[in-house]
Amino acid sequence: MLRLYDFAASANCYKVRLLAAQLGLELERVPVDLFAGESQTPEHMARNPAGRTPVLELESGEHLAESGAILLYLAEGTHLLPGDRLGRARAAQWLFFEQNLLEPNIGTGRFWILTGRAEGHEALVERWQKVGRHSLDVLERRLAGNDFLLGADYSVADIGLYAYTHVAGDAGIELADYPAVEAWLQRVEGQAGFMNDLEPYPATAGAGGASAHG
Repeated sequence: MLRLYDFAASANCYKVRLLAAQLGLELERVPVDLFAGESQTPEHMARNPAGRTPVLELESGEHLAESGAILLYLAEGTHLLPGDRLGRARAAQWLFFEQNLLEPNIGTGRFWILTGRAEGHEALVERWQKVGRHSLDVLERRLAGNDFLLGADYSVADIGLYAYTHVAGDAGIELADYPAVEAWLQRVEGQAGFMNDLEPYPATAGAGGASAHG
């Protein structure tokens, strides 16, 4: 069985759980408490030298880190990843975009607000919100004329972008300003096998604890 080293409140980890649910894959979930330092232990660093989650342990015992890489691996050969070279590259394009522009700003802003770290750092949070809105502008342009990110068909790209986009409100960004994005979120939620088990941040994530987000 595949084993997922997982933090339940991380939207990066949620991506993997959602894809697995929609593909009917069984995952053995191994909780990793980021705020208790469990991602920085020698054992976890051997799985992922970056000391992050998610990490997927394959049947072979090998480990694969980074949510986008895990999504592409699990979706290979399924209806959720195009079979042609260009289609696969375009799926990767959106996953790279998410990790480069959307997640670092919406995800980080959300984390600071929800865990009480934002007070006294308003300018920093406003910057994350500004760039986060820019990332949603990109999605709005793409989705204004397309049902899904790769066109007519739902794919791993939509799973990767849904995770942090649907909680943008927690980062102080009004999703009502992005009608095409809101409509897309509803289409994603209407897909077969969709589920959302993203948990709130634990009490240990409050200000004064480790500075991580997910």
